[in-house]
Amino acid sequence: MLITVTYWISTILISLLYFSSATLYITKTAWVRETLASLNYPAPYLVPFMIIIKILGPIAILSRINLPLSDLAYAGMFFHLILSVSAHCGVRKPQGAVPAFIGLILLITSFITQDNVRSIASSYLFIHMHQ
Repeated sequence: MLITVTYWISTILISLLYFSSATLYITKTAWVRETLASLNYPAPYLVPFMIIIKILGPIAILSRINLPLSDLAYAGMFFHLILSVSAHCGVRKPQGAVPAFIGLILLITSFITQDNVRSIASSYLFIHMHQ
């Protein structure tokens, strides 16, 4: 029961983080482009791509209509969050890395607990907790 609650809370929170970030990218595009440019990212090319990814990634995880696609979304989100943390730290703005760091904890928690909640187990997860 605790693992099920942990899975759903972490999965919903990471999804909300990504959906709210996509909303921010859509509504505050100029600010997002400036922020990404300050992190040395090519903002004009990155923003439209990231909007799509920040919407489709959580949908793939929540719906889990295709297990390999869900695992790919977990992997993509993991690398995105790692790169976000390192980019903020790299330009000496560690306070900007806090949401990504929290997201990383939520994502890892969701990934580790998913097999106990979902009917089809991920073939990439080697940790199997028992309820």
